[in-house]
Amino acid sequence: MGFKRGAGVLCNISSLPGKFGIGCFSYSAESFARQIADMGFHWWQVLPLTSIGYGNSPYSGISTFAGNSLYINPFELKDLNLLTAEEADSAKYWGDPYKVNYAFAKNNVKNCLEIALTRLTDELKEEIEKFRKEEAYWIEDYALFMAIAEEEGKKWINWSEPLKNRDEKALINFKEKKADRIYFYVFEQFEFYREWYSLKKKINQSTVGVIGDLPFYVASNSVDVWANRSLFQLDGDGRQTAVAGVPPDAFSADGQIWGNPLYDFDEMKRDGYGWWRKRVKHCFKLYDALRLDHFRAFHTYFSIPNNNPLTAKDGEWVKGPGLELIEYFKKDNPEGLFIAEDLGLITEDVQEFVEKTGFPGIRVFQFGFDGTPSPHLPHNYDKNVVCYTGTHDNTTLLDWFYKQEESTRNFALQYCGFHGAGWGAGGSNCMSNKAVIKTLIMNPAILAVFPIQDLLGYGADTRMNIPGVPEGNWEFRVSSDALMTIDRNYFLELNNTYGRNRGSYNI
Repeated sequence: MGFKRGAGVLCNISSLPGKFGIGCFSYSAESFARQIADMGFHWWQVLPLTSIGYGNSPYSGISTFAGNSLYINPFELKDLNLLTAEEADSAKYWGDPYKVNYAFAKNNVKNCLEIALTRLTDELKEEIEKFRKEEAYWIEDYALFMAIAEEEGKKWINWSEPLKNRDEKALINFKEKKADRIYFYVFEQFEFYREWYSLKKKINQSTVGVIGDLPFYVASNSVDVWANRSLFQLDGDGRQTAVAGVPPDAFSADGQIWGNPLYDFDEMKRDGYGWWRKRVKHCFKLYDALRLDHFRAFHTYFSIPNNNPLTAKDGEWVKGPGLELIEYFKKDNPEGLFIAEDLGLITEDVQEFVEKTGFPGIRVFQFGFDGTPSPHLPHNYDKNVVCYTGTHDNTTLLDWFYKQEESTRNFALQYCGFHGAGWGAGGSNCMSNKAVIKTLIMNPAILAVFPIQDLLGYGADTRMNIPGVPEGNWEFRVSSDALMTIDRNYFLELNNTYGRNRGSYNI
């Protein structure tokens, strides 16, 4: 099984319109799915739906299994009679609708859940217990972790020794003492998954499939590391002996230090990579297709010794689990649709590895005009790739044009058949963006995916993420009025003309 020729839109849940300071599992999400389907886009790509961590990043979450509770919709709690109409209305946000207010959303959702918890019916309690049993392989550790963090602080490495080291007696005592707080976090996750599964069913009924995203690494301050210390490269005190990053290159003379803990793949292999396999199977409960982030690390990953001073210049490439783990993914998920995010430093042996997996790789238009014979130039795409104008880590297409040297910009415009003046006019009728999007929809790539900002012709102020900058990211939001300005007929005609509007994501 593989992808059928199609097209999609990249827009995170947090970026949707909504009433609560952040996009959530609301009618706006249903409406968005129908709107893109009407334009011939039958894939909706989102960022990880899991809990967010440092800098509000969905790529450094507290848990690789737990959902981001900020997406819980207070109106859904009202519909369950767990909030009154007045309480749900009082949860509305009246600030800037074009920017996520994480502080408000975190406080707001928690308050709503605290109230709702006191009004659970016996029927709902039975459903929660059923959920708790089915998800026991992760929910117990997550709920316990969150309850301990309320008592001992957010970083598990600084907890009292018995709890930090998961002393059995200490954990039993804590569970008995704080059973109510543990139950709160079970309820939080029950409601997240209840709402998401209901919403996803409606999205699929709109003939749209969801492409999810799985980060390769997890955060050091996560349930995953605390509960599975033997699976990571840590010392006896739980501190990292090496960290993740990338070596120096043309863009960074010192390289990049990401700081994530590295896996002990030898230890993971002992049980057939059970943790990884549960992770991926869990994702296919959430999504219809899965993008595997930083895919090259399955082949070889960059290891930086945790010395002082810490510098990426001291790092080295280390062999990863390779095809052995990929074959497990395929075996466990025989109908699974995977995308290999093969960006960054891709050597010939890594490219051969990607090709052996059979997964489509990624091509990004913005990377194609550096003056080299780039695989990111559309005429070099083969069928088994997914092409983008840009990803969540790129600036918007319009801003990219503005930042290029005149000769590069002119070549890119000429390449896409754009002639004349007016390339820099933004908005939904941005002709330079339309020319690029047409070029990508025409090409042989099995999927063509476009950030919502590029369909709208937006500039630099709507960029989703700047890698290496820890604050101020993941805040972009779009309004319902803006979505209505998209040139639907133009994109529908393109998708019809070039065979990408097949009527459904799974046809």
